[in-house]
Amino acid sequence: MPNIGIGTIVSFLEHETAKIDNLIEKQQQLIELLKEKRQAVISHAVTKGLNPDVPMKDSGVEWLGEVPEHWSIKSYRYACLIYRGKFGHRPRNDPSLYDGDYPFIQTGDVARASKFIETYSQTLNEKGKAVSQLFPSGTLMMAIAANIGDTAILGFEAYAPDSVVGFKPYQNLHLEFLRYSFMAALPALEQTSTQSTQANLNIDRIGAVKAVFPPLEEQLDIINYLDDMLYLYYSIEENTNQAIQLLQERRAALISAAVTGKIDVRDWVAPGTQESEEPQEVSA
Repeated sequence: MPNIGIGTIVSFLEHETAKIDNLIEKQQQLIELLKEKRQAVISHAVTKGLNPDVPMKDSGVEWLGEVPEHWSIKSYRYACLIYRGKFGHRPRNDPSLYDGDYPFIQTGDVARASKFIETYSQTLNEKGKAVSQLFPSGTLMMAIAANIGDTAILGFEAYAPDSVVGFKPYQNLHLEFLRYSFMAALPALEQTSTQSTQANLNIDRIGAVKAVFPPLEEQLDIINYLDDMLYLYYSIEENTNQAIQLLQERRAALISAAVTGKIDVRDWVAPGTQESEEPQEVSA
């Protein structure tokens, strides 16, 4: 390594890593904006519809505002069957209940899923399933503790604890529209949650929240529209996360190269102090 003052290396790295950190921060801000935009698009489609010229009416519900005149307003308890998971044994981490043949879904599995729950991280044995609640394939699952309000559709028969709730829509309500409805209603659901060491929802509070429901044909149009829009937003978010990862790798490589002498910073001075040459690769 060339005989370079530590102060020069530190100054160089502070300057260069600050530029990279600024780029990372801008990418992180973009991700937050994408999340806000995604939530706004879902909320607008679910509560206003796709036709800007449709006659509107006052819903009388704060989080809904004005809604299409021909849509129906009702509490979730009248739109779907709601039933809670169960785990009647404490402590819940008793190893004698696990590692069997029965899939066991927890809040983390719901949070990690996109639209469908297709994998599971835990199983129950005969003893475990006897103290839990079985949910059929096609049930809409919601985390009501920890990852509060996260939803996904169960892709297989599975058991779940009391930190998860299942929903089965009644007639003329599409399962995927119900999921988007809950995504739009998340701020309203969060307002009803109990606050202890962490926020929690329960069946009664969820069931009491009022939402708006279009005719089935419009539900399908909204589902298709939101599927397309969210695919776009998630794609941009994924690309942005990849850009952040590359910047972080570049930052680490720059630090390593500077401290091991792979780049020569002997002639480097902070911009604005005096003209300087770009750091050059140290020849072998």
